[in-house]
Amino acid sequence: MGRLPDSRAVFIPFGLPGERVRVRLTEEKKNFARGEIVEFLETSPDRISPKCKHFGICGGCHYQNLPYEKQLEIKTGILRDQLMRIGKVENPPVKSMVTCPTPWNYRNHVQFSLGELGRLGFQIPHSNRVIPISECHLPEPSINDFWHQLEFEPETDVERVSLRAGKEDDLMLVLESDSPEPPELEIEAGISIAHIYEEHAVVLAGNDHIVINVLGRDFKVSAASFFQVNTVMAGKMVEHLITNLPITNSLTVLDVYCGVGLFSAFLASKCGYVIGIESSGSACEDFTVNLNEFDNVELYEGLAEDVIPLLEAGPDIVLVDPPRAGLDKAVVDGILKLSPGLIAYVSCDPSTLARDAARLIHGEYKLKEITPFDLFPQTYHIESISIFER
Repeated sequence: MGRLPDSRAVFIPFGLPGERVRVRLTEEKKNFARGEIVEFLETSPDRISPKCKHFGICGGCHYQNLPYEKQLEIKTGILRDQLMRIGKVENPPVKSMVTCPTPWNYRNHVQFSLGELGRLGFQIPHSNRVIPISECHLPEPSINDFWHQLEFEPETDVERVSLRAGKEDDLMLVLESDSPEPPELEIEAGISIAHIYEEHAVVLAGNDHIVINVLGRDFKVSAASFFQVNTVMAGKMVEHLITNLPITNSLTVLDVYCGVGLFSAFLASKCGYVIGIESSGSACEDFTVNLNEFDNVELYEGLAEDVIPLLEAGPDIVLVDPPRAGLDKAVVDGILKLSPGLIAYVSCDPSTLARDAARLIHGEYKLKEITPFDLFPQTYHIESISIFER
């Protein structure tokens, strides 16, 4: 971010702090502008050469021009800044970021778009154009070894192509389209294939799910269900919650946006009761399988803002893991009415976390600590877990 002579902020991707650059404006608004770098006049001593030849074009990575340690510094600073500016939190108690042991080839799930000739690629930011790619250094090795073999007809109805890696390098290919008719396939690999149309999944080959193992525990994850894309770091978040939540066998935990039960499965054996809330039918079916061994668990399928006001039992701990948009105001109001002693907030967006933190603090909760986790090395995405005490 820099300033134009008329004092407007101008946002320039891939410039580093302290650099002087000449830019071409690509978009102008009343209060800000966007630009792209034409020439470097002074470069940062921190700048390094990116690993991938598509860096700066495909939009998948943002920080390959920075050493990993610097990426962590910048992300931690952004999290702290968002809490201060948006959340009005003075001296936010941000801990050191939990690092990813493998900053490359960590994703168990990657989603491609299809270009005009049916080639796999990624969508260029702020456009509808797809850039075909020949390399990517973020997916797990089993995905990287396979995706090059995929070929599609130029006129296919398939809009998005996803690959998921599971236990023992099992793969699932997920084809999404706006047509109810599944595409014709010629497949020689022994993988599972599903076609998704309007959230309805039809199995074309193999199984309707993949198994992902976290900390020695297997999780069924269906084609339409969400799961954390960094398996190792998902385990680190589970360990953090188990260590930092005062769980006893007399406590009730409410797990909001519980998904397939990643956190609930590890909490159920340690607390008295777990209540899950999830709106995805596919994830609810997976949750039921993944927690089938427990008698102290119940699950509500529905929107959090609809379910929470109907709960009769008051939970001791509320765990929330919302999507990027954060918590609906009705969800915040509902949680405040339940008045749990502690709230654990798993966030994937610092700005919506900061907004929701301000609401919770206004509701007489104190932000005890916040720990960032680097689930997405080479990108600007920041995951974190905040603990609020009543």
